[in-house]
Amino acid sequence: MKLSLGPIQYFWDRDTVMQFYARIAVAPVDIVYLGEVVCAKRRALNATDWLDIAGRLAACGKEVVLSTLVLVEAASELSRMRHIVENGRYRVEANDMAAVNMLCGRERFVVGPHINIYNGETLRLFSDLGACRWVPPLELGREAVTELQAMRPKGMETEVFAFGRLPLAFSARCFTARAHGLPKDDCQFRCADYPDGMELETRDGLQFLALNGIQVQSGSTANLVRELPTLRAIEVDVLRLSPQSRGMETVIDWFRRAIDGRVDPDEAARALEASASTGPCNGYWHGVAGMDWLTEFDP
Repeated sequence: MKLSLGPIQYFWDRDTVMQFYARIAVAPVDIVYLGEVVCAKRRALNATDWLDIAGRLAACGKEVVLSTLVLVEAASELSRMRHIVENGRYRVEANDMAAVNMLCGRERFVVGPHINIYNGETLRLFSDLGACRWVPPLELGREAVTELQAMRPKGMETEVFAFGRLPLAFSARCFTARAHGLPKDDCQFRCADYPDGMELETRDGLQFLALNGIQVQSGSTANLVRELPTLRAIEVDVLRLSPQSRGMETVIDWFRRAIDGRVDPDEAARALEASASTGPCNGYWHGVAGMDWLTEFDP
């Protein structure tokens, strides 16, 4: 089973991003996804910067995948997407159908978690269009993924989102700017003040959601390390970890050791509770409310 690192969902400054990937270059992950997926206004790094990072990671033996925006709103964003698709070296993760349309007939691509695949017929369609790997929508649980695994076409890999705040929704409105009384066109990049998202609580003080620019995330951190036996049994190929600003190397290390059988998944789950930015959740995987954290269940 391979381990991947998803694209950074937050707005970190250029130096922070560069330092982060310098550490990831020597971390035990097999696949690294790069690029801006949330907001086209975030340009701390340009295309040359991303390709430079990609080259360094590839030189260290990582499979590099360039990710596209989830929500495309302007012709200029389509132009940047086309530049990613036509990079000529690295595989691409499509996060909306515009990217899929551009990728058809080119190199094999990855279908990201923001494209809805809920049945075997759709999975076969994307395989016919050129997909070689898919990430199930985040709300799909064990039963649905198990069913789709039995239907997946030959050569199609399955990658499950296994750690990180869940990206739940995207909007043309910038929630972070709105929270600061600013219009989206003059957001002042306030999302940069929240390296792991702006936490949103209920009136009862329950950590409910996180705002990340135009993206809404789960308030809790998804963690499926305890489900490793099931993930292996249904032949999941890749586990995806989503970057957080602190302790990411520790998260990677615990997942790697659990995958390699050097620690028990329960021990890794307990250790990761201390390393996560927020409390854990795994409800979607078990077919209940996504924010729930189940510690006793049928394997």
